[in-house]
Amino acid sequence: MALSSDFVTEPIPISLIAGRYLLFDVNVVTYLRRNHHICGSLIGSIPQSPQQNVFFGLPMQLMPEEAKLLVEKEVAYIIDDKAWHKQTLFSTLQGADKQAYLESLRSTGLNARKAALHEAKRKTETGLARYAAKKAQELAVSGSKDTPESGSPDTSFNDTSSVTDESTSLFEEESNKFERSSNTIKSSAATASTPFAVTPTTSYPTSSLPQNPSSQPDPPVASSYALFAHLHFRDYYIMPGLRFGCNYNVYPGDPLRFHSHFLATSYDYDQDIPMFDIIGGGRLGTAVKKGFLIGGEDLEAEGSKSGDKVRTFCIEWGGM
Repeated sequence: MALSSDFVTEPIPISLIAGRYLLFDVNVVTYLRRNHHICGSLIGSIPQSPQQNVFFGLPMQLMPEEAKLLVEKEVAYIIDDKAWHKQTLFSTLQGADKQAYLESLRSTGLNARKAALHEAKRKTETGLARYAAKKAQELAVSGSKDTPESGSPDTSFNDTSSVTDESTSLFEEESNKFERSSNTIKSSAATASTPFAVTPTTSYPTSSLPQNPSSQPDPPVASSYALFAHLHFRDYYIMPGLRFGCNYNVYPGDPLRFHSHFLATSYDYDQDIPMFDIIGGGRLGTAVKKGFLIGGEDLEAEGSKSGDKVRTFCIEWGGM
């Protein structure tokens, strides 16, 4: 089972699959979000609701800018997951290692089965308790209504046939209940010993991953990476800006707690910016209560990193 995010160690492997940079461990996702302001985008389906596209789960896809930034900070490294998958599956995971890996999957499945049975038992006990309380209340109400009047004689003690029939049916119900309970116990024991089917996200244990290989691909990024690095260095959270027609949505804190403050668009430092872009971006930003931020990298400025050479300007539309 995966460790808590407090025990995640750097550098972190990022899987490169079909040109996408993916993370499959929820603890790694939590760690990067909490400590490095990397949000990413969840692209996987949710097992409980696989036929909807409103809420998503793992894996999490990183923007190329996020992957490059993590590699530059030596927080993570890139793995060609296809090549490493073939190499590990057909050469490393054999014999005792394969049996140990399969046993770990069985153990995980058994733990999941026990947790599910425990939760089902708890729900059943809660439902039976509510049902018993409801029936007791109904019997109390009906008993108060059916109390015999003082003038009417009670002849129920003479009706012995009904007592015999009720006692017979009572014993039959008890025997049936005993048989059903014994069958339920047997089926529960058989079910508890059957593990859930676990579909792992990888075909190899995490410990077999290469530790920060020297030769790794450099994530190709757009020219807007300098603006991304500039904003990230100032502790902003950055998300894709496709929703508002910009490069990035810029948040002052975690996007789960804050609204974005800026719509960031990158330009070359000496690029002519059309007036329609400035007017449209400014009016759009003001309409959605955000600032329209433009920035570019001055290649002649002093600075050791690309984010140090960026100048930014914020445009807000007045008189609306």
